Amino acid sequence: MQFLRRIGLILLWLAAPVVAFAAANKNDPYLVPLRGGGNIALVAASIMIVIVLLRRGRWRSIAGKLLVILWCLPPLLMSAAHLKFELRKHEVLAVSAAEARQLGPHFMVGYSSFPDVARLAEQGLIGGVYVTRHNIRGRTIEALRVEIAALQDKRRAAGLPPLVVAADQEGGIVGHLAPPLTKLPALATLTGLAPDEQQAKAEEFGRIHGRELAGLGVNLNLAPVLDLKPLQRRNRLDFHTLIGQRAIATDPVVVSTIASAYVRGLEGSGVGATLKHFPGIGRVRTDTHHFSASLNTPVKELEATDWQPFREVLSHSRSALMVGHVTLTAVDPDRAASHSKRVVDGIIRGKWGYQGMVMTDDLVMGAIYQNDVCKAVVEAINAGVDLLLVAYDGAQFYRVFACALEGSRQGRLDAAMLRASEARLERGFPTAQARASSGAISIARRN
Repeated sequence: MQFLRRIGLILLWLAAPVVAFAAANKNDPYLVPLRGGGNIALVAASIMIVIVLLRRGRWRSIAGKLLVILWCLPPLLMSAAHLKFELRKHEVLAVSAAEARQLGPHFMVGYSSFPDVARLAEQGLIGGVYVTRHNIRGRTIEALRVEIAALQDKRRAAGLPPLVVAADQEGGIVGHLAPPLTKLPALATLTGLAPDEQQAKAEEFGRIHGRELAGLGVNLNLAPVLDLKPLQRRNRLDFHTLIGQRAIATDPVVVSTIASAYVRGLEGSGVGATLKHFPGIGRVRTDTHHFSASLNTPVKELEATDWQPFREVLSHSRSALMVGHVTLTAVDPDRAASHSKRVVDGIIRGKWGYQGMVMTDDLVMGAIYQNDVCKAVVEAINAGVDLLLVAYDGAQFYRVFACALEGSRQGRLDAAMLRASEARLERGFPTAQARASSGAISIARRN
C-alpha cells in the first residue's frame, strides 16, 4: 500500500505541470477536444486533488505545500486564459461599423455556435462561413440547410452582401458532408478511363457535388485538388495532408483535363470551385497542418509541371485559388506562399494576370498558427489575398481578426490592396453566385 501511495504521489508531481500547461493554453487549437466539458472536468479534478492533499496533511511539509500550490494553478490559469479570450472577443465585437466594413469581408470562419457566428454575420465581421462534419453531427442535413438560410436572412436584414458559404467536398477521403450527402470516389479513380470518359465522369461528379451543395445553401466548394500526385512514399508523420490519396495524377495534362471537367459540373450547378493548394504540395513531404514546409523546386520546373493545371483551369473558369502554407524558396524564402507578396501579387496577380479570388489555406494550421500569426495576417492582406480562412477552430477568429484590427489601427495595412480586394469580391465570384444561391434558398423556404 505504501508503494502504491508513492507511485500515486509521483504521478501527481508529474501530472501537475502538464495539467497547468493545458489550463493556461485552453484556447490553443490543439486542445479543442478539451473545450467545454473537458475544461470543466480538468478544473473539477484539480480542486478535488487539492482537497484530498489537504485532508491527508500534505500542507504540513514544504514539498506538500508546493504540490498543493501546483494543483491550485490549473483553475487560476484557466480562468486567466478564459478572461483573455473574452476580452479579445469583446474588443472584436466592439469594432466600429467602418472597421467591420473594411476588414470583415476578408474573413471566412468555421463555427460550432450558431448564435456566435450569427452575431459575426450580422455585424459584418465576416464575409463567409465554412461548414463541415461537426455542423451536422447529431443533426439532420435539413437543420444545417435552415441554419445557412437563417444566416443569409440575417445578412439581408442587416443590408450586407450574402455570405460565401464553403464546404470541403473533394471526393474520396475528403468529403466532410458525406454522408448524408453523396459519398463520391476521388477524382484520381478516373485516371484509368479514356479521355472522353474521364471528362464525362468528372463533370458528372461536379454536377452531383454542385447540385447537393447548392441545395444546402453552399456556394463554394474547396475543391478540386490540383497538386500533382507525389512519386515518393508518404511521410509517416503526415497525418492530415495525405496528398498522395487526394491528388488526381502525376501527369499535369491529366490533372487539367479531369479538374476542368469537374469544375464545369460544379459551376453549371451554381457552385464555385477552389483550386488548391498553390504553389503545389505534391513535392512537399512535411504536413503543414503541424509543421513549416519548404518547396525547393526551381520556378521554371514548376511552371512546366506543377503549375500547368492551375493556369489551365483558371484560364477558362471562375474558380477561386487557395494558396497553401509552403514556402516557395526560389521566390520568397522568408515566408509561406499564403502571405507572400512576391508569390500572390508577383506571380498570381502580376505574371499570370489572375484577378479572381485568392484565399489562404486554414490559418489555424501549425505552419502559420504556431509561428507569428499576426504577421502572417497583415502580410496576407498586403499581398493581395482576398479571403483569410479560419476553419478548424472557429474560436481563433477573434485572435486572427484582432491581428488585422491592430494592423489597421497602426497603419500597417495597404489601403490600395484592401480596395482592390474589395472590388474583386464585389464584382466576381462568389458574391454574384452567393446572392443567387441565397435568394433561391429563401424562395424555396417561403414556398
